[in-house]
Amino acid sequence: MSAHQELKRKSIGVLMGGCSAEREVSLRSGEQVYRALRQGGYRTLRIRLDDPDRLISQLQPVQIVFNCLHGGSGEDGTVQLLLELLGISYTGSPPLACALAMDKLAAKKAFQQAGLPTPRWLAYRRGPWAAWSERVAQTIGYPCVVKPVRQGSSFGVWIVSAPEELISACAAVKREYTEFFIETYIPGREITVGILALQGRERALPLLELRPKSGFYDYQAKYSAGLTEFIIPAQLDAQTTQHIQGLSLKAHQALGCQGFSRVDLRVTEEGEAFILEVNTVPGLTSTSDLPQAAQAAGLSFAQLVEAMLLTAQQKK
Repeated sequence: MSAHQELKRKSIGVLMGGCSAEREVSLRSGEQVYRALRQGGYRTLRIRLDDPDRLISQLQPVQIVFNCLHGGSGEDGTVQLLLELLGISYTGSPPLACALAMDKLAAKKAFQQAGLPTPRWLAYRRGPWAAWSERVAQTIGYPCVVKPVRQGSSFGVWIVSAPEELISACAAVKREYTEFFIETYIPGREITVGILALQGRERALPLLELRPKSGFYDYQAKYSAGLTEFIIPAQLDAQTTQHIQGLSLKAHQALGCQGFSRVDLRVTEEGEAFILEVNTVPGLTSTSDLPQAAQAAGLSFAQLVEAMLLTAQQKK
């Protein structure tokens, strides 16, 4: 019996919703995955997470979870650990890899230890804003980027071009997300690389370049049709493309990710690439990056979803 045939005998729950800021994206991803699996002949049900206290009871009918929870406990390793304790197979990366990827500072340290390029950063701990502003000027400079330590979909990200803008941006991010850091702004192209296990081997998909009409790839640009131009394959020479694909796969592996992920980078006009982050539960909406990269590699959305589902089978 093939792996696909075996999976079609299992009860598969598509887990979506949750309590993070990315809830609406999760619901859209989950619905698309649910429809694709149903059309493919899989025994599938929706698990819409509205109340975390009910999750265990909601999981009782399923043998495999296709996780579409973006952000929060669905992406930081918490749900993955729960599923392992319950003996339920699930798609994607294990708990520790998810936790590392969700914590952008931990991820950057892992990239650095693996010898991978990532923008210079400075983490805020405590102290007066004036002293902090001075440290940023001395170690990071301008323009710079203010980011929450644990958020996705560009929530809470500020691009700061001058010292007089820094304190208000930092105060706003700290007020809403508590922990934040400053990162060097890398001028150039916004590139994302899908990683997907195909025929038992993880590989980098074609590079996708993102050109938001607003100039910043924020939440609206990511999930509103027509607000971003998607160029795939990215207009880079073969050598640079291969180099970026290699870096992306190494970043995925440096965090211990498994099966699939999406790696976000900035690439300068000279072709120098810097890894920003790795997303262990990438979006699967109609405007999401991973489905477009898969399509460029010759995979339909249904084939992408099946490949992702197989990552749960490999955890048995």
